[in-house]
Amino acid sequence: MTTARKYKVPAGVKCQVEGVNIRVTGPKGQQERNIRHPQISVTCDENDVIISTESGRKANIAMVGTLAAHVKNMCIGVTDGFEYHMKVVYSHFPIQLKLQGEKLEIANFLGEKKPRYARIEKGVTAKVSTDEVVISGINKESVGTTAANIEIATKIKDRDPRVFQDGIYTTRKV
Repeated sequence: MTTARKYKVPAGVKCQVEGVNIRVTGPKGQQERNIRHPQISVTCDENDVIISTESGRKANIAMVGTLAAHVKNMCIGVTDGFEYHMKVVYSHFPIQLKLQGEKLEIANFLGEKKPRYARIEKGVTAKVSTDEVVISGINKESVGTTAANIEIATKIKDRDPRVFQDGIYTTRKV
């Protein structure tokens, strides 16, 4: 029993399989990912990426779908990119944001004296305004991880979340 998924590569995008890695190149840049998995083969031609397995095991069939989704996200990333919009919400103390290289400094959160920090992943750009943070990049996982790092950095502990709703929250994903 053969299970296969075929993904049509968009125009202007080039895919290459080199050993256990797949490289996707497009107008916004290049991504590379390790796709090594036993009993699963990945092949590229000019227009299609084919992920297949001869195994009938559920785990291998599921991994075929997972790898197909990764290839699709890589192709979308190098053509359009990913962008998360996050809203800065405060009612008690105004939050001050500063970009410091690979970190976002969150100062005056709930009136705290020490600032909190959120790590910005490699390859991700962040733009900060007074009430919004925009995170963008070509790797969906890195952009999502950066947004999660910012939300986790502003997590409220030891207070009633119904009263203290301050924080930085994801509002839109593009």
